[in-house]
Amino acid sequence: MPQPASSRSQVPGFKVMEVLQRVAELREAGRDVISLCAGEPSGGAPTPVSRRAAEIHASGTALTYTPALGVAQLRNAIAGHYRRWYGLDVEPRNVAVTTGSSGAFMLLFLTAFNPGDRVALAKPGYPAYRNILKALGIEVVEIACGPATRYQPTPELLDAAAETHGPLAGVVLASPANPTGTMVDRGELTALADWCRTNDARLVSDEIYHGITYPEAGAADPRGVCAWELDRAMIVISSFSKYWGMTGWRLGWALVPDSLLGAVDALAGNVALCPPAPAQFAAVEAFSEESYGEADAFLAEFAETRDALLAELPRLEWGDVAPADGAFYLYAELGEQLRGFADSAEYCSALLEAEGVALTPGSDFDDDGGRTAVRLSFAAGREQVLAAVDRIVRFQTAR
Repeated sequence: MPQPASSRSQVPGFKVMEVLQRVAELREAGRDVISLCAGEPSGGAPTPVSRRAAEIHASGTALTYTPALGVAQLRNAIAGHYRRWYGLDVEPRNVAVTTGSSGAFMLLFLTAFNPGDRVALAKPGYPAYRNILKALGIEVVEIACGPATRYQPTPELLDAAAETHGPLAGVVLASPANPTGTMVDRGELTALADWCRTNDARLVSDEIYHGITYPEAGAADPRGVCAWELDRAMIVISSFSKYWGMTGWRLGWALVPDSLLGAVDALAGNVALCPPAPAQFAAVEAFSEESYGEADAFLAEFAETRDALLAELPRLEWGDVAPADGAFYLYAELGEQLRGFADSAEYCSALLEAEGVALTPGSDFDDDGGRTAVRLSFAAGREQVLAAVDRIVRFQTAR
């Protein structure tokens, strides 16, 4: 008899990957598909990064193992990034380069929490937080965060969660958040940091969408507030995937408190040995002036696409829409457009088959309230998004 998979591995798949598989099948069959389901910038890596990667591979240099937490050049460059954006002096030794932000979450969740600990997450939220924590034997406390709190947790919601479930060992915060794009300001982050200190909880701040923000002119903290500006006992996780458009390069990083550094280093060496060597050496160029300039140019395109999409909302006739303060997502209730469908997953499947437009059902991010919502990624660009809106309107009108 075949041996079954472990109980800890019994987590749901990431639905967006299932949608992407169907997109690939339809395209293979010759269908014209507009994919707005993945959080993937269409522009790719900045030119200096790609140029350096080509030089590295053409040189014949032996690409051997690197230190478990990354090469010194890259850790130094990341520390310099924090001086540039936030005025923070970060010691390079506190920078852990990882195999994408996913690798950082695995390493830091392993290091910061014990099996049986309770960790709170906002719902709707990125499903991998929940699934990685559950696979590690950590109790996930999902907090329903709706429009009243702009889809973000508050000290009051954390108090209520602790009263219902018991003391919390940690809180995972995302700002800008996936799928809602909402952010916490400095005052709100300070209040959450104070709550965590008072309640002996570790705050894990997901900042992978920092820099992809749409602030009003003259706004404070236009790129987002880094949690280490407030408390260096927190964990900060970031990535090259979003602002720099380097999803497939599989590089992320964490700012690691001194108390966790030794454990993170030891685990990293055992779990992954090291992040990808060629990607590390090339990624140093992500912090060049040319690369920052290209990334900001893509940000301007995201902003134009966002404005164009928001202007089209009346045509879509959807329900409530989350404030897209940052990232490149629109999270919306389908409202009356869900009529005739069992849930948003059925709506998305029918839309993809009929009109070749791929959205992500909200149940990926909230297995309860998300059944009536969808996430649209506008990272594909203005032309693709507006063409998709035309198809969605046609699909909804034809029913």
